[in-house]
Amino acid sequence: MLFSSTLPVVHTLKQRTSWAWVEQAINHLDTILLDHSHCERKAAGVALNLMFRYPSHGKLVRQLTAIAREELEHFEQVNQFLEKRGIPLDFLSSPPYGAGLKAQIRRLEPDRLLDSLLISGLIEARSHERLGLLATHCPEPELAEFYGSLMASEARHYGIYWLLADTYFERDVFTRRLEDLAIVESELLATLHPEPRIHG
Repeated sequence: MLFSSTLPVVHTLKQRTSWAWVEQAINHLDTILLDHSHCERKAAGVALNLMFRYPSHGKLVRQLTAIAREELEHFEQVNQFLEKRGIPLDFLSSPPYGAGLKAQIRRLEPDRLLDSLLISGLIEARSHERLGLLATHCPEPELAEFYGSLMASEARHYGIYWLLADTYFERDVFTRRLEDLAIVESELLATLHPEPRIHG
């Protein structure tokens, strides 16, 4: 068997990633890399959009400037792997994960800011968990090492989003809402997407 029975649970994630996802991912590494490229680009866009929406939130702008820069560096690194493998940067259909989480964002402020920060943190936490699984189980040493190298960044990113939520909101408001959103996040991943995706 390829996998350990002790897959990690990352902080507030309500369900750990299934072995079926790991198996699917390592059997379709080219598609996972392409999807990973799209994920890094989108993550940079999320950070930039929050900076533009809340320019008066000084701490948020400073922290998310660093995240956006780092996500774009990762985007470039993933694209280098794609080039080595002769894979064009092309369109991929999206699983329901991102849209399902986005649908949870309330429209009115300050709820919109809180939900945006917490959902971004949950996505980064799931990325941390799944990149760790790829680092452990990927049969290609260079790619496994690359995924391992990204784990610290992903952990730092979800920590920053949740610390920002804790900065701008009361602790009990922040933790109650995070609990609710974490349940939704896990429910969205309960059924394995038929096509391999980082968040599918």
